[in-house]
Amino acid sequence: MRNSIKILTVATALVTGVSLAGCSSDDDSSTAKTTNSARSSAAAPTVDTRPECSVDAVTVTGDAGARPQITIPDDCAPPTQLLIKDITPGTGTEVAAGNDATVQYDLVTWSDKVEKDASWNRGEPFTVENVGQAQVIDGWNQGLIGLKEGGRRLLIVPPTLGYGRGGNGIKPNETLVFVIDAVSVAPGTAG
Repeated sequence: MRNSIKILTVATALVTGVSLAGCSSDDDSSTAKTTNSARSSAAAPTVDTRPECSVDAVTVTGDAGARPQITIPDDCAPPTQLLIKDITPGTGTEVAAGNDATVQYDLVTWSDKVEKDASWNRGEPFTVENVGQAQVIDGWNQGLIGLKEGGRRLLIVPPTLGYGRGGNGIKPNETLVFVIDAVSVAPGTAG
């Protein structure tokens, strides 16, 4: 019994080796390279040739403290850097690194211009603890600093400072457009 298993194993290895050797002719390898190259090209991301949008190209309507309307243009490419614009300057305490900021926000994704999340939908604001090192996307950790209580800010967050390739329920490599209202700012509680 043991000898027949050894013979069967050796025979299988020989047949597999001969079959694989027959599949790797010079002609086939160039075809494989071409096919793999074509697959790589097809999977490569497309390059957007439109000029990058400025922060002013995105329009936000509505008053601070009320749900905003966000309009993303079609005639320019998503920005590759974090863009920040105060729509309504606040008059209260300014968010500094380490502060806790309670905010209302609306998120629209650039590629499909669809609202994906909003604290307004839940009927309560969201608190970001320890701004600068909070458990939120880097675009928020950087983009909330300097926002004043009572103010409204537009953040355009590139994928590198957003959800990146992971997506987190959002299309991978998506540019995120947030409108954030600062409800309150308090000394940090992290520590």
